[in-house]
Amino acid sequence: MYMTKFPNKYIKSKRNGDYMTMVSKHFKNLISSHAAKEAQDFSQGSISSNILRLAIPMTLAQLINVLYNVVDRIYIGHIPHTSTQALTGIGLALPIITIITAFANLFGMGGAPLFSMSRGAGETKRAQKIMGNSFAMLLLSGTVLAVICYIFKHPLLYLFGASDITYPYANAYLRIYLLGTLFVMTSLGMNNFINAQGFGITGMLTVSIGAILNLLLDPLFIFVFHMGVQGAALATIISQCISSIWVLHFLVGDKAIIKLTKKCMRLQISLIKEITALGLAGFIMSITNGSVQIICNATLQRYGGDLYVGIMTVINSVREIITMPVSGMSSGAQPVMSFNYGAKEYKRVKSAISFTTIFSIIFTLAAWALLFFFPRFFIHLFNSDPELLEAGVPAMRLYFFGIFMMALQFAGQSTFTALGKYRHAVFFSLFRKAIIVIPLTLWLPTIAGLGTNGVFLAEPISNFLGGIACFVTMMMTVWRKLEDTQ
Repeated sequence: MYMTKFPNKYIKSKRNGDYMTMVSKHFKNLISSHAAKEAQDFSQGSISSNILRLAIPMTLAQLINVLYNVVDRIYIGHIPHTSTQALTGIGLALPIITIITAFANLFGMGGAPLFSMSRGAGETKRAQKIMGNSFAMLLLSGTVLAVICYIFKHPLLYLFGASDITYPYANAYLRIYLLGTLFVMTSLGMNNFINAQGFGITGMLTVSIGAILNLLLDPLFIFVFHMGVQGAALATIISQCISSIWVLHFLVGDKAIIKLTKKCMRLQISLIKEITALGLAGFIMSITNGSVQIICNATLQRYGGDLYVGIMTVINSVREIITMPVSGMSSGAQPVMSFNYGAKEYKRVKSAISFTTIFSIIFTLAAWALLFFFPRFFIHLFNSDPELLEAGVPAMRLYFFGIFMMALQFAGQSTFTALGKYRHAVFFSLFRKAIIVIPLTLWLPTIAGLGTNGVFLAEPISNFLGGIACFVTMMMTVWRKLEDTQ
């Protein structure tokens, strides 16, 4: 039956003895085309396979993405003579970096689920406009952020817990890092739309290229050219620049299922409201993370000085690495949930939620065991100062107790976001950090002489309370509704 569909050149080629070769090629093309379409259709095949196909490269991508900043801290934490002060300085700049990430999440993570749902419902033009509007807002917000942060970086850094000793290091890093804000916004925000189209490996390559370059440039600039923290910042923005070029090259190229065009970048208020509403959960999560970092650093500076601000920098770095696989799994599950929800395949949505939850719980239990029994190994990755190691071990054990309960927060949060339940997602983003962690961080150090231990104790309490509340609410609302609609 395929004979009538062959191009004329296939029929003519029979005279040259190439007929069977052309037939073979034609069938290969048909199979390849069908497989490519099926590969992007999340309503087909095993749910776990669909999630893992996206989650594994996305997890690797996030691991590599973590290296952008973590590698900086590893190298800086081992600079001779000034390692602890320089590492603490970088830690003071983290809240501003987190705020920049928050805006990338607002428009990237906000637009991608809407994009996936529109694609699942067959609304290609709407999906394209969502992607274009997200990109335009990333550029606008990135420009405003860079200018504001640069102008006010001096008072901000002191507000965040800087001292006269650590400020010069934080300032030297930040004034260069801010020059690459648009690169960061583009690579982080728009990579969501590569993953949302099912190109998980390409999404992984987005950050892999830049991160490997950063890994190579860091020691060159820091130790060979003796640029210190400025070299680390320069290596980071050069690497992010390359990543952003890769993202844009793919999204405007022929391989993308839905392309980014100038026309689709024309701002539409209605779409921006939808994108912002759905991205608000990720935005608030990042903003509250930044706020927690600020409060923790300022409180630790008051009760423990620069040493404990440095310990918190190490703990934040370890947390980024440890929680990254769970975050990658949640990110990989979201396009699958969104697509099937748009396609009204509710049983598959439930399967995706179950798979994500079970994986997250098992992994975080394993991570907790490693952190409890081998805290020195993780601290030593970032600093070798005996004083920091001595004080850091009990602080790390206390801070990470209950990290396995964070799995419930990840599972519930990703489900709310994927299914467009932005009000729930926003509330639980605020609940754990703003309503639990920040007040406890300020209050616990004043109780029974807890001091710095009170700061580290706030995190496990929030994991238990926030994780249970988020997951139970998801089961009582989303899960129950999915069962009723089957």
